[in-house]
Amino acid sequence: MPKLISKIDPAVERIWRENRCLTDDSIAIYRSLVRRFVEYCRARKLDPHTHLTLVGARTFAKEYCRDRQVDEQRTFWMARSALSNWALALKRLGKSLPPWTPPPTASFSLSALLNEFAQQLREHHGNPPKTIHKKTRHIRDFITFLRRRQRYPHQVRLRDIDAYLIHCRKRYARVTAADIGYSIRGFMRFLFSSGRVKSDLGSLVAIPVVRRAERPHRALPWKDVQRILRAVDRSTPCGRRDYALLLMMSTYGMGAAEVSRLMLDDIDWRASTIHVVRPKTGVEFLLPLLPAVARALVSYLRHGRPKHAETRNLFVTRRIPHKAFAGSSTIRRILHVNAHRAGVSAPFLGTHVLRHTHACRQMELGASPKMIGDILGHVDPESTSAYLRVTTKRLREIALAVPR
Repeated sequence: MPKLISKIDPAVERIWRENRCLTDDSIAIYRSLVRRFVEYCRARKLDPHTHLTLVGARTFAKEYCRDRQVDEQRTFWMARSALSNWALALKRLGKSLPPWTPPPTASFSLSALLNEFAQQLREHHGNPPKTIHKKTRHIRDFITFLRRRQRYPHQVRLRDIDAYLIHCRKRYARVTAADIGYSIRGFMRFLFSSGRVKSDLGSLVAIPVVRRAERPHRALPWKDVQRILRAVDRSTPCGRRDYALLLMMSTYGMGAAEVSRLMLDDIDWRASTIHVVRPKTGVEFLLPLLPAVARALVSYLRHGRPKHAETRNLFVTRRIPHKAFAGSSTIRRILHVNAHRAGVSAPFLGTHVLRHTHACRQMELGASPKMIGDILGHVDPESTSAYLRVTTKRLREIALAVPR
């Protein structure tokens, strides 16, 4: 058996400090937990490197808490954090270790019926994987609803569909409920075409009406955006990341998906440009790297971004393995935290609010709708008309009284 470790290699602590994610107090706690883990392995004649996995951390936490009056769940969280950081540093030093977590499995298992429905969406309708995943998730929830009513898909009635859409309308926005309705309509047509039901109920599904641009996009006053940016604590690595991210979203009108997909190679420092790909349309174009944005990115890259992050994404999580944002929820949380710190409150602080605010601001400054549409990646000029309605409303609020 290889020689067991009595203390943490100084190179490990160097990597921890270079990643800018751990304080001195956290490193001291991690050092103690790693030492206890090694002692635990020594007592059982185990190789600590072989058992440096999520399962090993959980087993260690249970054994550690068995004879001590401490909270097992809290101990597990601490042990998992300490040992996963240790594993990351050892890998960076060239140590061969087993995978920390088992290979990922599907987010949910599809039945044979949903598999066949997904195959039809893929082969006959040409839906991309993301759309197929969304629609099958909608139908999975619908089938769960039917089972609570003691029905199977081949026994579905129109009143069941109506009841489910009413249920969805109470829980979700009208746009989301309509999206679910379209998924159910396609599923009912699939059941009819495959001979599982005798009647085509797809054309009878009452989908909530959503008129295009019926309500202007919600945007913040530009002063509130400035307050949010000023409220970001740029003295910390996390604050430098959040400031650069929010500044790019408000300056260029980027959405959560666009800013999450930015790579380090998308920044051309010599040409002072940013390469952007719109996720919906796939359109690629270049944006100017403005001086304020460049300064924020330099501060983040030099003093905020983990040095040993394995991904090339520009913005990464603070926790190991320092990966790209999984979704818009992380960016929404960043916006909410800093808006609360700035004293800015609004019922619509979603990830697109900075995009809408940017468009309205450009419209107020005199930019043409065509230019705004090009920057936002709008294929249809009518998509930009909603911002014109917002600015018109604001102009009415500041209009001077007509002299008599």
